[in-house]
Amino acid sequence: MDAVQPLALFDLDNTLINLDEAFQVWAGEFAEEYGLGRETVGWLIALDRAGYPHREVFFTKVRDHFALAEPVDELWSRYRRRMPHLVHCRPEVMDGLSRLRASGWRVAIVTNGTADNQLGKIQRTGLAEAVDAYALSGVEGVRKPDTGLFEIAAERCGVTLVDGGWMIGDHLVVDIGGGRAAGLRTIWVDRGTWPGDEHDADHVVTDVLQAMEILHAER
Repeated sequence: MDAVQPLALFDLDNTLINLDEAFQVWAGEFAEEYGLGRETVGWLIALDRAGYPHREVFFTKVRDHFALAEPVDELWSRYRRRMPHLVHCRPEVMDGLSRLRASGWRVAIVTNGTADNQLGKIQRTGLAEAVDAYALSGVEGVRKPDTGLFEIAAERCGVTLVDGGWMIGDHLVVDIGGGRAAGLRTIWVDRGTWPGDEHDADHVVTDVLQAMEILHAER
């Protein structure tokens, strides 16, 4: 009987792509568009890092702070349309995904977020063709750390979570905690945003390329 192909699930934002870098570009464009001054960029970045990842909450605070005329829904919608044009996936990350698949790994993206924004990023960066499958919370109606989203990704790769696998991501709760709850081994991409937090990741890296090398070693 053929051996089961090993499974590697990757988070999208700040794992395969650098969302922080794209967000900084967007913040600069936003400040210029509204004539708010360069100091606004720092204010927006600080707000983003203060724990308001849900953009409806984020843009409510932005609208109130700057007394903007546009409704929150419009600000958020424009952000979602713009971000897929600002993110990119490094060529070496694309090459790394190709190497994994060539060596027998089944590879998928598992990401939380709205369907239009996340799908736009995956398609415009070329990641849609660089992986075997993807599962988006905004499409499936279930969010990490719920095991269901991991199950969907595994199924689309032709395997099950019973066979095990790996989850690689930067979020200690939804990626590492969720991955472990799903029975997966985990690699945490530590970007310095969880100082002092305890974790149960099997490995800790600072770049997804290092995570890929660990997977090759485990093969």
